[in-house]
Parts: sequence; C-alpha cells; structure tokens
Amino acid sequence: MLTQIINARILTPQGWLKDGSVLIRDNKILEVTNCDLAIIGAKLIDAKGMYIVPGGVEIHAHGGGGRDFMEGTEEAFRTAVKAHMQHGTTSIFPTLSSSTIPMIRAAAETTGKMMAEPDSPVLGLHLEGHYFNMEMAGGQIPENIKNPDPEEYIPLLEETHCIKRWDAAPELPGAMQFGKYITAKGVLASVGHTQAEFEDIQTAYEAGYTHATHFYNAMPGFHKRKEYKYEGTVESIYLIDDMTVEVVADGIHVPPTILRLVYKIKGVERTCLITDALACAASDSQTAFDPRVIIEDGVCKLADRSALAGSVATMDRLIRTMVQKAEIPLADVIRMISETPARIMGVLDRKGTLERGKDADIIALDRDLNVRAVWAMGQLVEGTNKLF
Repeated sequence: MLTQIINARILTPQGWLKDGSVLIRDNKILEVTNCDLAIIGAKLIDAKGMYIVPGGVEIHAHGGGGRDFMEGTEEAFRTAVKAHMQHGTTSIFPTLSSSTIPMIRAAAETTGKMMAEPDSPVLGLHLEGHYFNMEMAGGQIPENIKNPDPEEYIPLLEETHCIKRWDAAPELPGAMQFGKYITAKGVLASVGHTQAEFEDIQTAYEAGYTHATHFYNAMPGFHKRKEYKYEGTVESIYLIDDMTVEVVADGIHVPPTILRLVYKIKGVERTCLITDALACAASDSQTAFDPRVIIEDGVCKLADRSALAGSVATMDRLIRTMVQKAEIPLADVIRMISETPARIMGVLDRKGTLERGKDADIIALDRDLNVRAVWAMGQLVEGTNKLF
C-alpha cells in the first residue's frame, strides 16, 4: 500500500519544506521530498497547504477518554490511548501515579501485551512514584508513598521488561542505589516530587538521574530560610546542562512566561512537552481515578485546592499553548513534542522525525493548529479524517 501526502508544508530535520510530499509504504516513511508530483499507483492525499509534522510522543500521561491507566485493564488502556491518538499522540508511555505493587504488576502485564502487538503506539510503562518526598506529594496518593525499597523494585524489574521510566525524589534514603540499579537496567531515572537542592541534584545526576518530572511542579525554586537564600530544585536542574526536562504545557501548570523561560534556558533539545493528563482528558467525564480530585478552571486539582493534580490537556492543546501563548516558533514546539521526547526515551531511531525509513507517525495541522488528520504507523487514526 503506497500513500502520498501532497501539497503540504512539511517539517523535516532540516526545517520546513514548502509544497513537498511524504510517501508512505505500509507503516514506514518511504521518502520525504520537495517534489509533489503524483506517484503512479499511490493513494493521493491533498494536504491543502497544511502543516505536516511528526506525531506526538507522549512520555507522561495518566489516562484519557474517561479511563485511567491505574485501572490496569486492557479496556482502560485501549480507551485512554485511543482518546489521545485522536489529538495527535502517536506513541505513548502510559503513566501510573504512586501505586501499590499489585497495581504496577497489573499495568505492566497490560503494557507488555500491548507492546507486543504489531504497530502498537504503546512503547513502555512510566512509573511516577511511589518513592517520593511526602512533603511534596501534591496530587499523589499519600498512602502509597514510601522510600525506595530494593525488595520491591529489584524483583519488579527482573520479572517485567516493559518499565522504561521511573521517577523518584533523590534526597530519600536509598534513592542513589535505586537510580544506579534502574539505569543499569536501561530504565530512565527522573527526579520528581522532591525538595532536592543542588548537592542532591548533582549527586543524583552522577547516579543516573538525567531527567526532571513536570519541571517547576512539585519541586521548590529559589527560596529563603530565615535571612539566607537557597537555590531550589529548579535552579539546580538549570545548572546541570545535560539534564533534560519535561513541562506540562497546558498554560496552567506552568504559566506561558515560564514556559518561554524553560525554552530559552534548556533549549529545544533538552525540553519536551507533556500533558500529564488524567482520565477526564479528551472526554466528557468530570471524575478522576482519585476521588480527592476535582476539575476546575480547565485543570485537575485537589478538592481542598492545595495542589494541582494533573491536566485535561491533549497533545494539540500543548502545541497551541506554546505557539499562541508562549510565542515559541511552531517548528521548535513540534520538535519538543516529537524529536526530543523520542530522544529522551531512546526511540529516536524510529520515532520523532519525518525521515526515510522511520515509522509513519504523522499529524496534519491547519493554520489555527487544529488537528485535521493523524496517521499512526501509516494508518489513519479513526475520527481524525478531517482533511477529506
């Protein structure tokens, strides 16, 4: 099956290609070219001058379409994944908030099964917790939070092969041993829900923690204790050049001015955009998996309004927020939803850019940055054929 997208403005690793075409064979990109003459035998798709960009790689999302990945069931996973795909996500690392070991095992079983399916958008499991600083629990379930326990995490990583990322607070007892162990297993170690200052972050980086979970959220910035001033986790991460960050780019978790600051300091290649979406994203649902959570002002928060608890955002909203509110060039924004997260998660060899031989994961965006079509592994995602 040969498909050709013509009359498109295509984002390539070299920049924008005007009036180009993308040739897709089955689930791969056969060619990206500046010639949009029709290929004999190809199914033609006229992009009508729209933007054709790489599909979104979501490395931190808890659910969508009314379902949460903490449910652990195949039905919940499929519903949530499908909901996000309709908004431009073509690869996803389902994320669990701080969970019990039985919950993690159930989700790992489902993740492993879905990863094994042909052309699956599910690339691995992300564990956000449960080894966090209780003072910075935020929207995490406090009963599940504890210090790193090798009697839990060693058997889990020995018995499962789908966990690709695990977040922890580096100041906790045992956190350095945890970081060294999981990174030796090929798992991305990320700092989150933490009160770490520079020495903790420096030591953590040396132990293998190379990424920061929802940067600026659930971590302190510059602060005072009595008359003296101290750097927070935020400044400490800025000071480590090669540490990557993710930001919840819904315009609420982090205001547009700070989104622009992160972009300015960390840059495109070390900043990726996440939804941190809960079950209520991409749905009419008003309930979250955690009964303490409410939806108000376009965001999820604890009912006592002490903390934000996740977003209702989808990939397309991240793009619009960054371009229209944070005033960042579209090409750089797209790289931060595709190329950079793919690099961080070690899948850039097949995801993240529109290049010959890579997976045919593609979004069509109109001039207002609305999603008009999504192809995942060369297949048009159901409900997104708004080009035709």
